[in-house]
Formats: sequence, C-alpha cells, structure tokens
Amino acid sequence: MERDGKKQALSTREARDLVADAQRLLTQKLSGSSRRHFLRQGLTLGGVMMLTGCDLSDNPEAEQVLSAISRVNDRVQGWLFSGNRRVPEYKESDITRPFPFNAFYGEESIPRVSGDDFRLHIRGLVRDSRDWTLAELNRLAQHEQITRHICVEGWSAIGRWGGVRFSDFLRLIGADIRAKYVSFRCADDYYTSIDMASALHPQTLLALSWDGRVLPAEYGYPMKLRIPTKLGYKNPKHIIAIEITDRFTGGYWEDQGYNWFGGS
Repeated sequence: MERDGKKQALSTREARDLVADAQRLLTQKLSGSSRRHFLRQGLTLGGVMMLTGCDLSDNPEAEQVLSAISRVNDRVQGWLFSGNRRVPEYKESDITRPFPFNAFYGEESIPRVSGDDFRLHIRGLVRDSRDWTLAELNRLAQHEQITRHICVEGWSAIGRWGGVRFSDFLRLIGADIRAKYVSFRCADDYYTSIDMASALHPQTLLALSWDGRVLPAEYGYPMKLRIPTKLGYKNPKHIIAIEITDRFTGGYWEDQGYNWFGGS
C-alpha cells in the first residue's frame, strides 16, 4: 500500500487481515445475483492487492499469503465455471501448423512410451479398477474437436484432437462422480489434478490422436488430457495413471505456486 508516496510491504497482520476479509466475503451465502455482481467487479484477492498497491514481496510470510490468495481465486473460478458452456470450436483451416511443443523439459527429453506395453492404471473411487491397453481405449467411441490451447506463458495455438470423451470413460469405469478430484500421473513424472465438474465437461477428452493421426510423442503419446476449458498446464501428457479421489493431490506447477483451478 502507499505510504508517503512509496509502495510499502504489508505487515504480516495486514496481509492476514486482507486474506481473512476476502475469505469471509467469499463464504457468505450470497444470492445468485449478488454473486454475479461480486464476480463482475473482479474482487478476487489478487485484484484487491493490485488496486491498493499493496506489496507482499518483502513479507516473510508472503508464500502463505499468496497460497491463500490462490485458494480464493480457485473458488471464484469454480463459481464461474459452467459444465454446460462450451468453448469455441474452429475450422480445419484455423489449425496452427506446426503446433508448438511445450513442456518443463526440452524436446530431447520427450519420453518414449511403447504403445504395445502401455497400460493405463485406474485407481481410487471406481467400480472397475482394471488396467486399460491402448487398443482397448481406441475401440471406444471416439470424438474430435478443434479447439484453442492457451498457455499461461501468453501464447495460444489451435489444434485438432481426437479421443474418448472423458465423461463417458468415467461412467464406463464406474467412477464416483460425487468425488472431488481426478488426478493424473504421467510417464515424464508430471502430475496434476482437476475438479470433477471439469472432468465431466463434454469437451474434456482423453486424447489419442492429433490432426487425424496417432498422437505424436511431442504432444503426449500415447494419451493426453485435452481440456480446453483450462490453461495448458492442466492438460497433462503421457498419462499412465488416473485416480478418482476426495484427497487433494495438487500438481507439478500448482505445488510451485500456479493457480490450481487453472481456468482459461
């Protein structure tokens, strides 16, 4: 906040009070119209910090405060999310070619997974926890979409993805759709998790193909999650295990401070 014309770091007490005020406001039982008004004003805690000129950079408890900010923002994004609202889909002529590669490592470190040996492990709150082969997944009903991938780094690209509608797969394995989270483990040691409402969105795919051909290694072979309602880091590649759980499992980037909900 401003003191004598200079930006000053919030004290620990001020930071905690600001977080507490925002959390109290978010947990009020607001009517639908009041909630929409609140969201239109953009009053997430991060916005309050920016508008007031407050600075947490010198605060010894900054990480705890910022984690609280992120949790508040997650709840706001969860309110905004609609399981029925679809993101735009595009024409084939709109596809970005070449589609960019992006990961937490260079292209020389892309994992090489054997499709013949691949098994998708199913864990947690499900009726049928057997493993799935790639051939079995390819025999399920396939759907295609041409949607925009939005990266948190500021770029976007349009791709054509095909695969199994994730909501269909969850119901096929008898997943408890009342569970809070779906988590993913990957062959490249990446991991992330999403909320169940996003998992059930009709545009969320277990992607097995890209641009009409088998999913290339650089885009996540043998399988990636294509979830166009979220930012790119919520679209894990080289998936080897899926868990349905009420236990919060975080994520590779989320555990380093990225927003967990990650809505685009």
